[in-house]
Amino acid sequence: MKNSKKSWLQNADSIEQFIRRAKKYPELTELTPAVLHDLVNKVYVCAPDKSSGHRMQDVQISLACIGFLPESIITEMVNHAVKSRTA
Repeated sequence: MKNSKKSWLQNADSIEQFIRRAKKYPELTELTPAVLHDLVNKVYVCAPDKSSGHRMQDVQISLACIGFLPESIITEMVNHAVKSRTA
């Protein structure tokens, strides 16, 4: 139980650290080298897949302090951003 609580607290601290970093860029319109250096740890670009007839290529981004976000969270964030723009 102690390890679970400690892990949860560490995750919460990491997320708070990332949010503090992200708040430094409230009017972000482009990703500059400085922003990428501050917010991103690593970018993995996978080999292209043409099996569907369309070229698809996965990109995975490890964010500073928190690492990789699950695809479900990323999808939810994108959907929310799209709804915000159209509202």
